[in-house]
Amino acid sequence: MTATVSGLDLAEVDRVVRTALAEDLAYGGDATTMATVPAGVKGVAELTPREPGVLAGLPVALAVLSEVAGGGFSVLSAETDGSQLEPDRPVLVVEAEIRTLLTAERTMLNLVCQLSGVATLTAAWVDAVAGTRCQVRDTRKTVPGLRLLQKYAVRCGGGVNHRLGLGDAVLVKDNHVVAAGSVTAALEAVRSSSPALQCEIEVDALDQLDEALNADAELVLLDNFSIADCAAAVRRRDDVNPRTRLEASGGLRLDTVRSYAETGIDFVSVGALTHSAPAVDLGLDLR
Repeated sequence: MTATVSGLDLAEVDRVVRTALAEDLAYGGDATTMATVPAGVKGVAELTPREPGVLAGLPVALAVLSEVAGGGFSVLSAETDGSQLEPDRPVLVVEAEIRTLLTAERTMLNLVCQLSGVATLTAAWVDAVAGTRCQVRDTRKTVPGLRLLQKYAVRCGGGVNHRLGLGDAVLVKDNHVVAAGSVTAALEAVRSSSPALQCEIEVDALDQLDEALNADAELVLLDNFSIADCAAAVRRRDDVNPRTRLEASGGLRLDTVRSYAETGIDFVSVGALTHSAPAVDLGLDLR
């Protein structure tokens, strides 16, 4: 079994950290730090947010430090992922050789700032639909190489994950429906070949939804439906097949998503959580 920390895959963390450090150290050691900082001198550094947000990726930042330091550092205080970021309140205080801290600094910040950005944006969408039955889900529109870490950050922000890849669940898109011949034919093909996998099918019109409901679809993706059409879809679902769950995707905005959620849909999926989240500004400063 893969070791995890709060759902964070440690093997994946190790892979990402090694890849990221290799970019910085591809041409040799930290020439600036080695020239300006004597070996063996220790210091204390604080990881501090400059703006509000939600913390994600602190174990990843510590993994960077561990890789550079070989374990030779001490954590004096640390917040937990999912915590609220307050400007000027450190989320991590560590003691290590200053050469180690400065060599690890940029890689630590690149990862924790990016992941905290995902968690912060996710939390804003989750807050926007609070009090409804609707949950916020991510997509596969992730930064290449960072998928599992970004999806972890979505969970830190209160969202839930869609499929992780192409083989852990089925999502029948419009092109699959065309290739199969119909919504019903596509669902039958999936049930025959992958009966154990969760299956979701995309529809782009209410008549396709009716076909999916009559075929006992487990989960239906309402692609680019208006708020009014989402409301109509919920009514049809409730009348025909209450077991089917509905997910809206496409054309969603933070300022209108609550209206979608209030129609009674079960999920909204938002690609922007991972492909467009702005990084949260954190800095690593020596005391």
